[in-house]
Amino acid sequence: MVETIEWTDRGVVMIDQTRLPRETVYVTCRDYKEVAEAIRGMVIRGAPAIGVAAAMGVAIGIQKGEASLDTICDTLAATRPTAVNLFWAIDRMKTLARSLSSRPVEQQRALLIEEARRIKIEDVAICRAIGANGASLVPDGKVVLTHCNAGALATAGYGTALGVIRAAVESGKKIAVFADETRPFLQGARLTAWELQQDGIETSLITDNMAGHFLKSGRIGCVVVGADRIARNGDVANKIGTYSVAVLAKENNVPFYVAAPISTLDLTLSSGDEIPIEQRAAAEVTHVFGVPVAPEGIAVENPAFDVTPFRYVTAIITEKGVARAPYEESLTRLAS
Repeated sequence: MVETIEWTDRGVVMIDQTRLPRETVYVTCRDYKEVAEAIRGMVIRGAPAIGVAAAMGVAIGIQKGEASLDTICDTLAATRPTAVNLFWAIDRMKTLARSLSSRPVEQQRALLIEEARRIKIEDVAICRAIGANGASLVPDGKVVLTHCNAGALATAGYGTALGVIRAAVESGKKIAVFADETRPFLQGARLTAWELQQDGIETSLITDNMAGHFLKSGRIGCVVVGADRIARNGDVANKIGTYSVAVLAKENNVPFYVAAPISTLDLTLSSGDEIPIEQRAAAEVTHVFGVPVAPEGIAVENPAFDVTPFRYVTAIITEKGVARAPYEESLTRLAS
């Protein structure tokens, strides 16, 4: 399985996801600013992976001693607004750093590095637990539809939505996968299809506007997606296009599951209306791999995420168990 991110003596090493699947290239971030730019530029993406990267960014920032704790944390926090794991990891590292303020500097640095590495190890274990909790929900002998990439590349390893798929396959179920291409950044086409192909899991790539056709066909047994932030009422922010898939799944009586760690829950928000939605560059829509596909000067809207209302979500699969409606009760219980 691909190594998404790693702490090394040279710096924070991560696979460059902007260059997959055409080439496999690893980049080394040697300071916190380079980690921040890697997050902002989608070199690393996926809510859990962003959280791990942010933790390592704090650790390398303190190790290098180039800025204050607040400056390091603020720089990393300003990269991408929607994925709550980013802020969760930064807060965890900041809390530890402040608790260590009376310790010798070298000891502070060593303990922060240890914490960042621990967050990575925990994330892999969390993903495997999510997979184990969700595997029984996947119908045997059917196709699973997924949107965007919520696999090893979006986490420290194994994946959330793809973790459920992997666990179902490991349990002996005969399933195949339909991967939405996921315009405009093509995470499904470039990343999910590549990951599952590496694992030898039967996968077919479909365009985003084919989802309704296949959901109506009866071939799809369930939809499994990841999440970047989940509000207290069960509203789910995920990659743009997820809402459309959820509505189509509901129309065709296909279960729609969300797989995410507890750290993706934001119980401070009463609903998805309060989730900040990242807006990205127009060139992601008007160009494909640098080639223009739209008239020059055309106005563009490019929200990176949409919010799926809780009424379209069959269940939310976490490492602590499976939450079902009413979500305000079940999610609060799991998070406690």
